[in-house]
Amino acid sequence: MKKNMGLPDRIIRVMLATVPIVLYFAGIITGVVTIVLLGITGILLITSLFSFCPLYALFKINTDKKLKQ
Repeated sequence: MKKNMGLPDRIIRVMLATVPIVLYFAGIITGVVTIVLLGITGILLITSLFSFCPLYALFKINTDKKLKQ
C-alpha cells in the first residue's frame, strides 16, 4: 500500500471530517443522516491516517509530491 495522499489533502479531509462530528454533538443532525455522515467521517479519518485512498489508487491519482519524482 503506497501512500498516495499529500499533506494538504490529508488536512482538508480531517477538517471536513470534524464538521459532522460537531453537528452530531450539537444535536443538529439526527437519524439516518447522522449514521451516513459519521460513516463518511470514519472513512475520511482512516484514509487520512494511512495516507492512502483506495479511490485515488483506482483512478491512479497521487497527491503526494514526494512520491511523484
